[in-house]
Amino acid sequence: MYFSFIIPVYNRPDEVEELLKSIAEQDYHEDFEVVIVEDGSTIPCLDVVKKYEGKIFISYFNKPNSGPGDSRNFGMKQAMGSYFLILDSDCILPENYLSSVDKNLKKEFVDCFGGPDNALDSFSSVQKAINFTMTSFLTTGGVRGGSEKIGKFQPRSFNMGLSKKAFEASGGFGNIHPGEDPDLSIRLWKLGFKTKLFKDSYVFHKRRIDFGKFYKQVNKFGKARPILDSWYPKHSKITFWFPTLFLFGFVISIILLLLGFSLPVKVYAAYFILLFWIGATENMNPWIGFLSVFAAIFQFVGYGVGFLQSFIKIKIKKQQPETAFPELFFKK
Repeated sequence: MYFSFIIPVYNRPDEVEELLKSIAEQDYHEDFEVVIVEDGSTIPCLDVVKKYEGKIFISYFNKPNSGPGDSRNFGMKQAMGSYFLILDSDCILPENYLSSVDKNLKKEFVDCFGGPDNALDSFSSVQKAINFTMTSFLTTGGVRGGSEKIGKFQPRSFNMGLSKKAFEASGGFGNIHPGEDPDLSIRLWKLGFKTKLFKDSYVFHKRRIDFGKFYKQVNKFGKARPILDSWYPKHSKITFWFPTLFLFGFVISIILLLLGFSLPVKVYAAYFILLFWIGATENMNPWIGFLSVFAAIFQFVGYGVGFLQSFIKIKIKKQQPETAFPELFFKK
């Protein structure tokens, strides 16, 4: 296999510097290429790319802004590889990433794979807390952390592999964002392609967000889910309701507390204490454990509210997704 890294970029030259440095330090000994797609940036990364031209085989393209999905498709059309490795620009690779992918594909080839994300010690406390809640089995992030079924995994485009054959058959990513990842996975399944989780092919995902941006991000995730459910009803799951039900339950528990029934609130308190304990233990830092509780709250509230808003507009009012939530769709 000849691998092509596909990396869309939007105003992130510093991130590209870190990512390319980690790619240049891979312990993989075969040839591969890197395709950088500048998605209409006003702060381009061309100078950074030039620094690595002699270290890795790299191509750079600058195009009008059309969103990450369309930029990935553009990059795959330009690439020479037979297998595409799709990354977000805020990722950093462990030195054995490419070797791990190659080993897994040779062991059991699959046309589309996804890998987990992790945090480096150098990440900020907030970044580590958000990483915890986005990957922990205690939250909705368990899927990203690797708890989803290995053989029926919906890869995420911050760390995804896609064969050229599967790309050409599917047409690649759609114009919804976020939500383009599960949309592509389901379309691939319908075409007869398989997806899989490679648990040991992880990346360090820097997550360039604070709690405010994190809320907006997961709120969009929540809005996208009922849209995907309306497109692919066979793949809808009751678990998608959990953040919204979590919020309803919390409100009810507060009302019951005012009426003299404290048990429901105690259950929520026990859950938050468990989040704190696991977050602090995994990161060996009680402050990160404390921040992890706040990250989980932002995650549940953001996703739960977005999901409920979208469910009402899409499922009950029968609005068209592009009309109901134009911010989720890029125009090509």
